[in-house]
Amino acid sequence: MSPESEAEHPGDAVLPGTLPEALHAELVAFRRDLHMHPELGNQEFRTTAAIKARLEQAGLVPRVLDSGTGLVCDIGDRDGLRPMLALRADIDALPIPDTKADCPYRSTVPDRAHACGHDVHTTVVLGAGLVLAELHRQGRLPRPVRLLFQPAEEVLPGGAAEALKSGVLDGVGRIVAVHCDPRVEVGRIGLRTGPITSACDRLEVALDGPGGHTARPHLTTDLVTAVARVAADVPALVARRVDARSGLSLTWGRIESGHAPNVIPQHAELSGTVRCLDLEAWHEAPDVVHAAIDEIADLHRAKSEINYIRGVPPVVNEPSVTELLREAMTARRGAHSVEDTEQSLGGEDFSWYLEHVPGAMARLGVRRPGDRRVRDLHQGDFDADEYAITVGVELFTAAALLYTDDAGGTGDTDDAADMDAGPA
Repeated sequence: MSPESEAEHPGDAVLPGTLPEALHAELVAFRRDLHMHPELGNQEFRTTAAIKARLEQAGLVPRVLDSGTGLVCDIGDRDGLRPMLALRADIDALPIPDTKADCPYRSTVPDRAHACGHDVHTTVVLGAGLVLAELHRQGRLPRPVRLLFQPAEEVLPGGAAEALKSGVLDGVGRIVAVHCDPRVEVGRIGLRTGPITSACDRLEVALDGPGGHTARPHLTTDLVTAVARVAADVPALVARRVDARSGLSLTWGRIESGHAPNVIPQHAELSGTVRCLDLEAWHEAPDVVHAAIDEIADLHRAKSEINYIRGVPPVVNEPSVTELLREAMTARRGAHSVEDTEQSLGGEDFSWYLEHVPGAMARLGVRRPGDRRVRDLHQGDFDADEYAITVGVELFTAAALLYTDDAGGTGDTDDAADMDAGPA
């Protein structure tokens, strides 16, 4: 099951909470079931029910979020004095077809796929919860832990904002998460202190003006030309009005105008995304983008209507929580299993939790050893090496055992030196 290079577990003699073979097999089956039945954001009723049933089978008491999908579940006795570590997973899928060939667990739902690895994230947190619940029953869990299964990560501004209204961070001192990374080989994680993702907003633009015959463009607002200039000139103009180091990027994904070759239309539309590496520049982005669009539209005598939809800020990994994940992974698999990672232009609503408590996200390696082809996220053929489930579970259980009020540092686990948790 595991790669030969990952056969040794340096931390097993120190930390309990490794994943038994039988539980790994169960979790793989659980993940495959989710993969076959993907559900879009705020529609994850089957997924929520499956998670809830398995947690209740383990004797836990999960609570479905007020939105009707997603849930939280505490493990251990809350005394109100020791802040909990929260383990977060996102549970929704994407509106794209699953194009994997000859895969027995490919999606059974047309135009729906777990092409971002959320089924893996969900299974990792579920598995960690089952192992930690068993440790708690044995009296070996030093402090309570919260499991957070969040809906609608792919729906701007993200389900995290709504989950916060359900009190998911009440009593939480730190929060951690993983995200599948097909560039990182299974058995390893990527870490970065500071920003690890970018801000991501959505932009919708409508241009209007009097149309007419293509034989007399001087009597019209030539909207086809206007929308073409907005599409080409605005991204370049925006890039010159902010610090280049901020990584502010405007990219169009849709443009529509006209219905006939000899008719200048009266209406045109564009939509796209605005991404930004820097938090300060992200706050400035709406004003900068609005001004650039208005300038180009005015130049072509077009009336512009702009809908700038705030998405998510960057995920900024807090140093001590990042170090906690580094210590946890090192304890399990050695320092070689942690690699530095770069900041991505992808957005992640995990960032909303970090507005309230310190936290960190790790990139979970899912690339099969020897596989030279990188199957990117949000592609229909995306898949993960399922050994990553074991790696993620053991990372999170180690983090829970090492967690202190200062995030980093070794917890009191010496009394359970060489014992593994059985299936809950």
